[in-house]
Amino acid sequence: MPGLIVHEWIEQYGGAEKVAEELAAIFPDAAIACLWDDYPERFAGRNVTESWLSKTPLRRRKSLALPFTLPTWRSLNVPERPDWMICSSHLFSHHAKLAGPGPAIPKYVYAYTPARYVWNPELDDRGNSAAARAVSKPLQAIDRARAKEATSIAAVSNYVRERIQSAWLRDCEVIHPPVDVDYYRTSKAEFLTAAERDLLDSLPDTFVLGASRFVPYKRLDLVLAFGEANQVPVVLAGSGPQESALRELSESTGVPVQFVVRPSQPLLRELYAKAWAFVFPPVEDFGIMPVEANATGTPVIANAVGGAAESVSDGVSGLLLERFSRSEMRSAGDALASITAEDCRQQTGKFDRFVFHNAIKTWVDS
Repeated sequence: MPGLIVHEWIEQYGGAEKVAEELAAIFPDAAIACLWDDYPERFAGRNVTESWLSKTPLRRRKSLALPFTLPTWRSLNVPERPDWMICSSHLFSHHAKLAGPGPAIPKYVYAYTPARYVWNPELDDRGNSAAARAVSKPLQAIDRARAKEATSIAAVSNYVRERIQSAWLRDCEVIHPPVDVDYYRTSKAEFLTAAERDLLDSLPDTFVLGASRFVPYKRLDLVLAFGEANQVPVVLAGSGPQESALRELSESTGVPVQFVVRPSQPLLRELYAKAWAFVFPPVEDFGIMPVEANATGTPVIANAVGGAAESVSDGVSGLLLERFSRSEMRSAGDALASITAEDCRQQTGKFDRFVFHNAIKTWVDS
């Protein structure tokens, strides 16, 4: 039966985009709907419907577009009426409702989190502005009501499940996000460009890796601090608005720091594999990147709070830190010697994309 996959917006990078790709692979006949599609190559050949917002100056301006997204989701126009929908939601796509007459259809919500700046402003600075605080209570009431419409909800982690229970007053099951484990377990050096090979060869034999969007909540400053605490050079891979601030901070870091801006997927894989440790400090809903790093055989230093505590096995595939104090980071550096590459790789099997495929099919079929 034809279905519909609803996604907030489609970008080139992002863990939610990787999940949307897998949902599309599980349901090859399903159409796709989003607010706007900034990376058409991702679903080339598929029926992707953008909202009216995609044709306005509000496209990509998420904070300004926010007031218009709620009514937009409530009158979703797609070429063919589906028999069911799956909402890939980290903001408000779970509010989705088809426009026009007709009975309600089953709606399955795969939730990365209830909107952080509405429900957990301590985790997202956008929720701390005066304007955000003024509308948070009305938004909470609307969001909770919309969540009650779902036929079933699945959360990306037990950490998010608890947040859903508190915010939406609903229970749900847990289906961890998919990781293409096989891709990261094997070298991708043959796919590197000559410039990428030269860059990789220029890196120190031992270095700490941090990789993510360059935004404040990713706490890449703590990656620099970890390298300095253990007197190991640091490589930061990614891009984003905090790049200038991080470069300025790196100048006062007591170890060499190198930036790799917008690495390709093969280059990121090789950076994972070459790193002494992948340091992942943010409080994340799950954290796909630690699993990717583990799949290459590299141990992960992650936050003991959040979903990464479910993807990293403490003392087996990495170490979970409570505070990222200097002494804690030094102790973690010393303990890395006891973690083997094989233990890291074995830990990743339960997050393989085919495990996800089976779990999603079972969830929807049931």
